[in-house]
Amino acid sequence: MALPIMAKATAVWLVDNTTLTFKQIADFCGLHELEVQGIADGEVAVGIKGFDPIANNQLDRAEIERAEKDPAYKLKLKYNPAAEGEKKRKGPRYTPLSKRQDRPSAIAWLVKFHPELTDSQISKLVGTTKPTIQSIRERTHWNMANIKPVDPVALGMCKQTELDEAVRKAAAKKAKAGEVMTDEERRKLVSTEQSLQMEAEPKMPASMAGLENFSLTQEEEAKEKAEHLDADSLFNLPNEDQDDDEQG
Repeated sequence: MALPIMAKATAVWLVDNTTLTFKQIADFCGLHELEVQGIADGEVAVGIKGFDPIANNQLDRAEIERAEKDPAYKLKLKYNPAAEGEKKRKGPRYTPLSKRQDRPSAIAWLVKFHPELTDSQISKLVGTTKPTIQSIRERTHWNMANIKPVDPVALGMCKQTELDEAVRKAAAKKAKAGEVMTDEERRKLVSTEQSLQMEAEPKMPASMAGLENFSLTQEEEAKEKAEHLDADSLFNLPNEDQDDDEQG
């Protein structure tokens, strides 16, 4: 499906100027429904000026009115040669100047929570260079002390679906290569539901080690000896010969 030019700016305009549902706008602009909701809430596309699709020959007013009356109706884009090739681009993602200062935070988040992602995958997700990613991995970035990990989806640098797909591919590639994952990596790759079903590994605290050879205390030894004493040793009765000697 062809997308309108300046899709996110078009979504901003539709949110502000129509009563279309979030799903209708998301389908028309190639966005996730939650992204459109974020635009309406003022959390996504902050500072982006709306792009009028009617004035720019992408939609007719009648098409919008029809969609407003029927929530199940899907908007149809007018043919526009300028929109050709807008859906898919090759190479790193372009990051607006207003968001470039947030790229280190997004990279730090990806490196911390998804170490299985390659530098090229991170580069495509947030539109950065491999030397920058490497400097953050090695903590040699000039501003490392002030970089705090922030989810790139929350920063509007990529879609949640794009991040999920990149993580899935990275996990599949690592499994195919036969690389052994650490317990920490495995916990990050499995879903929450799967991790809850995993059995906890039994571990003996360091302070408990060696108790199997721990010697009994003197009190316990005396108690143990008492349990093994025979009846004769407890009742040391004199015999008949001893009684006669004492009487004589």
